[in-house]
Amino acid sequence: MLSTIASEAQEFIPLWPSGKMPNTKGMRLKDSINNERVYQVGVPGMFAFFPSAQENKQCAVIICPGGGYHHLSYQISGFQLAKWYNTMGIAAFVLNYRLPNSPDLAKPETGPLQDAQRAIRVIRANVTRWNLQPDKIGIMGVSAGGHLAASLGNITDDVSAIGDSLNVISFRPDFTILVSPVITMGQYTHKGSRENLLGKTPSKEMVDKYSMELQVKSTTPPCFIAGAFNDKGVDPRNSLYFYQALLEKNISTSFHVFPQGGHNIALRNNPGSTQLWTTLCEEWLVEMGFVK
Repeated sequence: MLSTIASEAQEFIPLWPSGKMPNTKGMRLKDSINNERVYQVGVPGMFAFFPSAQENKQCAVIICPGGGYHHLSYQISGFQLAKWYNTMGIAAFVLNYRLPNSPDLAKPETGPLQDAQRAIRVIRANVTRWNLQPDKIGIMGVSAGGHLAASLGNITDDVSAIGDSLNVISFRPDFTILVSPVITMGQYTHKGSRENLLGKTPSKEMVDKYSMELQVKSTTPPCFIAGAFNDKGVDPRNSLYFYQALLEKNISTSFHVFPQGGHNIALRNNPGSTQLWTTLCEEWLVEMGFVK
């Protein structure tokens, strides 16, 4: 089934060498895919979308699809965005990350972050092959994928080391792009995302550790945030709290909250001024020097 969706990408790149995937009970899972959603990830990896050699701007972005840590909406918050990045000359990699509900994960909350960290390392290890700059590798996430993207930029614990040559490569993204992100695990959290990631009764320690507004550091990468005032799925205060934390740590941020769009901000056909988010994002990437 994986080959069916992989046919839209130029390449599927597994993240882990055979027998070396961390945090596993040793089960052999199959990919479960239905209605443009991945419900179970058997092989964590990346669907690669490359621009033409003539248009290549030597910048790359990993895209973390949303789905409440329950599934991956790989088409609308993955492949469509990847093709948009290609029009800017940016290489895009849609992350097929393990979900916390996987029966194979020994530590459910760690699986997604391990795959995201490894993805950055794999790309940086291949910058010569793909003609990329190692300091222009970013992460994007939509909804719960936004929580994963923010986690990659804020959690400094190395949870993806497996003792191979990639251990010495940094997993810190150079920039973060968040659309309608889940950020907090506290009062204004998205309940489904929190329960899927941390369980029904997480400890305060776990809630704080995975509330990204509490984890911003001076090393957190610059950030672009887009959301909607009328988002009933994920409270807009998630984005606001993260922006406030970035501001406190003097992290350069471009922060946009549009009147409309709800929790359905997409690449195209957004209502009113929400349609401008892609233009603003493109201009931000140029302004910050990630795209020439």
